[in-house]
Amino acid sequence: MLSPELLHALHNLPLAAKRAAEGFLHGAHLSRRKGAGMEFSQYRPYQPGDDLRRLDWRLAARSDRYYLRESDVDTSLTVHLVLDATASMNHPDDNGLTKLDYARLLLGALAYLAQQQGDAVGLTILHPAGLRHLPPRADARQLPRLYHALETAEAAGTFPTQETLAPLTARRQRALVVCATDMYEQDAEMERLLTRLRAASGEVLLLHLMAGNELNFSFRGAVTFEDLETGQRLQLNADQQRATWQPQLQQWLRATAQQARRHGFDYHQLSTAEPLTQAIREFLRRRVSMG
Repeated sequence: MLSPELLHALHNLPLAAKRAAEGFLHGAHLSRRKGAGMEFSQYRPYQPGDDLRRLDWRLAARSDRYYLRESDVDTSLTVHLVLDATASMNHPDDNGLTKLDYARLLLGALAYLAQQQGDAVGLTILHPAGLRHLPPRADARQLPRLYHALETAEAAGTFPTQETLAPLTARRQRALVVCATDMYEQDAEMERLLTRLRAASGEVLLLHLMAGNELNFSFRGAVTFEDLETGQRLQLNADQQRATWQPQLQQWLRATAQQARRHGFDYHQLSTAEPLTQAIREFLRRRVSMG
């Protein structure tokens, strides 16, 4: 599989997502699932690229207008992607990628895989200015919508308020929630949101993004560290602090993982210096277990 920096260098998220997903599945064949229920939900105007098999030809003959029949249950699973776009996701790794860059690639690849399976895929971007939410859909235009939202997402500010987040958990719908976040929180706000999403949806795959330079503490000499969400700064000598940093980081990572699993999340720590392999494998494993 291509490295995340090579995928990012393509400057083309749809292509990078496809290359990442198909690179992982090299030699395998995805089987597109077809839903059994096909319970009618609503009509939607035809758009170029839509699947003509879903066009309502009778309605077209009567009205000379082209509409697609949409269904709530014409897919076997709903995948709800959640992107943490708070300011701490701007932290860059030594490969030049920020956590937000990596999350874009990752969620783009997972959206591509889910769409290939016939799943309805949605996206929510967590941002202090408000949620950007694309409801789950399985039509042919959904991937371009998701890619555009991911490409234009910018990380800024702190975690959204509970009032802002309330619509996310208001509706109970069985889904696989996949959240890409650095788990930087002031008062367990991400933990509370994911707990509510698990209660509303059933399954949460938590992908905890860490930069390689955080995990290895590869900084050298005098360094000024800045909290990207509060602006607080701390000057220290990285060489002198390395021995203290490593055990404290490992303790925090263990505690974060234990707490996440205690809440029933499927937790995985990822390095933004590594390929997307582990995240795609865990997504497909969880996808298969949900049927």
